[in-house]
Amino acid sequence: MADMDGFREAADFGIGQASPQTGFHVKGASSMGWGMKDRLSRIFSPATGRTVMLAFDHGFIMGPTSGVERIDLSIVPLIQYADCLMCTRGILRSSIPANVNKPVCLRSDAGTTVLTELNRNVLIDVEDAIRFNASAMAVMLSAGDGEQEAITVANLVRAADLGNRYGIPVMGVTAVGKQMERDARYFALASRVCAENGAAIVKTYYCEGFEKVVASCPVPIVIAGGKKLPEEEALALCYKAINDGAAGVDMGRNVFQSESPVAMIQAVHAVVHDGLTPKQGYELFLDLKNH
Repeated sequence: MADMDGFREAADFGIGQASPQTGFHVKGASSMGWGMKDRLSRIFSPATGRTVMLAFDHGFIMGPTSGVERIDLSIVPLIQYADCLMCTRGILRSSIPANVNKPVCLRSDAGTTVLTELNRNVLIDVEDAIRFNASAMAVMLSAGDGEQEAITVANLVRAADLGNRYGIPVMGVTAVGKQMERDARYFALASRVCAENGAAIVKTYYCEGFEKVVASCPVPIVIAGGKKLPEEEALALCYKAINDGAAGVDMGRNVFQSESPVAMIQAVHAVVHDGLTPKQGYELFLDLKNH
């Protein structure tokens, strides 16, 4: 347990102050090697520094949930509109054409339907990530969740060690511990723990006070889409997150469970990269849906 004597809650986030680090478009990556930077540049657009990731790794703990029953029919048509794919190696090998030429953030920890047994310090072989030409490896971290935190931190550290050896960045995916609230204090804690333990990217949830979460994390944050929302609300979520400093979004259910997934992912892309407002993004969604 950290020594909390004299602990003072964080308050000076320097919001609005630019980082003195320059020379590369991905936050916190200026001192990384060429291979790391090359892979990060595949994920984050050099023009905007942002990304739209398409997440369809849900089946590794949920099975064939709505929208991902048939990856070849529901997900493959969306790939051309995404900047990066977030999936498991089983789906990548079996269902995603190798000629799509999109960077892959490869789910690299073990999935199981029994949540108390999740991520029992099991990672895929890093050589498999190399064989898949992965641009990043994704590993969960469950902060504030007792034994589960220790297991998932060990996973993340091991993945970061392997990633540094082979030039593959690791994305820390924050889970919400049973004892933790879904608030800025928790997400700032979990995101910072990911970065401090070697993650080059963090995936977390948007919340009130999100600008503090971003400011206190030295690497880029992408937000999870979370549960299915009405399309205009999901676009508003993207807009607020980007305005508060997120480097992108990792959308799953809010895209593939949309009434028009192809139109939705294009609208999300326009909000993230082109600065469309939620209203403009929704108008684009309706126009694409109806044509």
